[in-house]
Amino acid sequence: MQIELVDGNLLDQEVDVIVNAWNRNIIPWWLLIPQGVSGAIKKRAGTAPFRELARTGPLPLGHAVLTGAGRLPYRGIIHVAGINMLWCASEASIRGSVASAIEIAQRKEFGSIAFPIIGSGSGRFSQETALQLMREELNALDYEGRVVIDRYPARGTA
Repeated sequence: MQIELVDGNLLDQEVDVIVNAWNRNIIPWWLLIPQGVSGAIKKRAGTAPFRELARTGPLPLGHAVLTGAGRLPYRGIIHVAGINMLWCASEASIRGSVASAIEIAQRKEFGSIAFPIIGSGSGRFSQETALQLMREELNALDYEGRVVIDRYPARGTA
């Protein structure tokens, strides 16, 4: 697996699919004010991916679901349940989110995937620790594609 660490905007990465660091999908998305990556996705993709996500129901912590990309140029968006109901990430939620996203990428034969640093925004995890956990999990997985990790979350002004 080829892992690239970049400093840029997640929504500008040239990949097949991007990852949205999301929650357990229990609170309706329209009651939330999406921030960071989710806010930027909503602004540029529109609400279609979030409406589709709402139909999947609650996600177990660390699991993922694929939706369409709305107005974004990707083959899809993988939404991962990286934080619990108290808006906190954990080692298990970060590792599970990475593994679940990669499993979807493999199953759908996506050749490239871009991640934000899961759990380092709303999840209150340190960026360095979350990045280390993500790298460890990625290195333990068998994925033939290209993985981009964007060190900074996309902003709503993206």
